[in-house]
Order: sequence, then structure tokens, then C-alpha cells
Amino acid sequence: MLRFRLDGCEALVLPGARLEGRADGLWQTTCCELFLALEGGCYREFNFAPSGQWAAYDFRGYRTGMAEYEPVSAPRIDVDRGLSVSTFTVFLPESEFAGARFAGLSAVIEEQGGRLSYWAARHGGEKPDFHNPACFMLPVP
Repeated sequence: MLRFRLDGCEALVLPGARLEGRADGLWQTTCCELFLALEGGCYREFNFAPSGQWAAYDFRGYRTGMAEYEPVSAPRIDVDRGLSVSTFTVFLPESEFAGARFAGLSAVIEEQGGRLSYWAARHGGEKPDFHNPACFMLPVP
């Protein structure tokens, strides 16, 4: 279980209701992300949208060799929206973390007026780049 808590988000824009399932381009509006560092510089990216849509990709190296990844089962995404606090809870099978050494957690937040901001447990440079290996800093037991 992953839980993303967004606080002070009175102007948060949540994408409209859509069919749950795989979708591309989720990072263009509010979504939460999980990156898993695997062996040999490979990594996996998961995107979780409040609409229930998700995406998963494998990369052979930094932004190279991208291929769709098929998870063991589709992620379940629950959203609890309050006046200023929104919580996204994502459920993934534990087996999705097999072979992962480090994780990176991040979020793209859209506010009213189309303003996007990029949040991460750690940014690896001056500009947000969630694919930067320096962002994968949380040990996976």
C-alpha cells in the first residue's frame, strides 16, 4: 500500500471520471508516481491517476528502452478528497517490489488555471526529473 497525502490543495484539479485501467499521458495532470530501481540501471515507473487509471513502464536505462510493463494485477487507486487535504491510496501486490533496491515517490499536481507543479521525495537536479536515478532514494526491504 502506498499513500500520498496532498495538503493545502484547495485549488487541486482532479481529472474527470474515466474508465479505470491502463492509459498513457497521465503525468499531464494530477497523478502520483512510483519509480523502482532494479538491477543494472533498469527501472520501472508506475503512474496512478485519481480517476483510477494507471500506467506502468520498464526502462533499460535513463529514459531509454521504454516498454509497457504488465503488472501482476491492476493497481487499485482510492481517493479521499477534502477541502484542503486529498489522500490517494494505491494498492499493489507485494510481488511488484521483487528485485527492487530503491524507490522514488513523486507527484504531478495540477491546480486551477492549469498550473502544474512537480513534487518528489528527492529531486536530482535543478529541474524536476523523476527519472533521475538520484530520485530513487528510499530503500526497498
